[in-house]
Amino acid sequence: MPAYIIGRVEVTDWTRYAEYMKLTPGIIAQYGGRFIARGGESMTLEGPEETKRVVILEFPTYEAAQQFFHSEEYQCAKSLREGAANAQFFAMDGVPVA
Repeated sequence: MPAYIIGRVEVTDWTRYAEYMKLTPGIIAQYGGRFIARGGESMTLEGPEETKRVVILEFPTYEAAQQFFHSEEYQCAKSLREGAANAQFFAMDGVPVA
């Protein structure tokens, strides 16, 4: 069953954040993941206005999502994001389609 990592990111230094963005696609792919959404135009439909960059990743399993996030490769990339953005990331199981 697929799993997802969802991130909400407030970028404070786009130059440094761009370096992080260059590294992450290859690392995500190493763990079988892919981008579903990465930034882009968005509109709040209900509740408080969402002003952060939203990223949605899909992985083949919940375990693969966790392995990616805790991998040595991602931790190195993540260090480039430190000081360039404030972020919240969480993983969740997908719902099986009947």
